[in-house]
Amino acid sequence: MVFFRKDNTLEAVGDRLLAAVWAEFPGLAQNQLALTWLVYDAPVPVNTGGALSPDAFWSHAIRGFSYRGVERIYPASVVKLFYLVAIHEWLDKGMVPPSAELERAMRDMIVDSSNDATGLVVDVLTGTTSGPELPPAPFETWKQQRNLVNRYLRSLQWTELETINVNQKTWCDGPYGRERAFLGETMGNRNMLTTDAVARLLHSIIGGVAVSAQASQSMMTLLRRSLAPADLAADPENQVTGFLGGGLPPESKLWSKAGLMSRVRHDSAYVELPNQPPYLLVVFTEGKSHSQNAAILPFISRQIVESIAAL
Repeated sequence: MVFFRKDNTLEAVGDRLLAAVWAEFPGLAQNQLALTWLVYDAPVPVNTGGALSPDAFWSHAIRGFSYRGVERIYPASVVKLFYLVAIHEWLDKGMVPPSAELERAMRDMIVDSSNDATGLVVDVLTGTTSGPELPPAPFETWKQQRNLVNRYLRSLQWTELETINVNQKTWCDGPYGRERAFLGETMGNRNMLTTDAVARLLHSIIGGVAVSAQASQSMMTLLRRSLAPADLAADPENQVTGFLGGGLPPESKLWSKAGLMSRVRHDSAYVELPNQPPYLLVVFTEGKSHSQNAAILPFISRQIVESIAAL
């Protein structure tokens, strides 16, 4: 059972949204898109600075709409959200010591989506390092260690996390040595996420219950995106232009983490519009040509903004 409740109004709006997407982008196949959309009706239980206890937070019935929300899809850099939550858990429990270098890597992993920074975070989380191929016995130990984050997420006992995989680093050119062997000959061990899983994790962060209220606030600080034209122009690799933030009114507030590579373009966002209910939106798109299309995600975002106003 998903953590949000289906709603007839959102179902109708979601169906119209999908119809508009297919009409605008007829080359985007129906199995190349997945999305999960939550609407936060008053009293809004998120972005409260951790005012609600976990029990109180999870008792709120959130309206939501999902299309192919349980389909496993390669997440690209969206996986960094999961490593962010995990490293805060490790720090909170004293499993790793804090350091300025780790803080720098956490920041660069989310703010700049640095793959090099992510590599360090994964090393710290799992006690593993990249390098040449290993003999069978040491490689088995290495693989067990590399699955620590998966085991942590399973311990949360969220249905949405049962099918995901988050045990790989993110790369620019690609993995070599033991990292390539760990992927498997056909890359069957790649990171895989669903939009429902991403939505629940992001929901917990903005709700102030991911690890702790203080940790959630630290994560929110890293996820905040500027929509100021000058800031976007100064950073050509910003995670707004060509993503969900690209379809928002400039007075909106945005917290997000995008993912982009040669075959996918994704985004996960929490949005606050003036005088409207805030919402959470996760959209995954697949396909080599679609990953290069910077119009799809902003179009979906604009449709959601119009729908929120109509709600």
